Amino acid sequence: MIPQKFTPYVFAFFMAFLMSGIMSLVISIFNVGLIDGILTIWLKAWVFSFVVAFPTVIIVSPIVRKLVAIVTTSH
Repeated sequence: MIPQKFTPYVFAFFMAFLMSGIMSLVISIFNVGLIDGILTIWLKAWVFSFVVAFPTVIIVSPIVRKLVAIVTTSH
């Protein structure tokens, strides 16, 4: 198992993996339709989008946590 001190990175990995997979599939189908070869097109798009998404989630997560803390209250 992975030590808890790596939780933010494990979270970022799974968030980026799932979101990039879903979004690249939706955008691939939107752009070219359900054509022959869509699986290959999607997988190439997914790899590229994950490479962008993973560091983005790591960088953006602390900013998002601060924004959430600003706009929410504990009543």
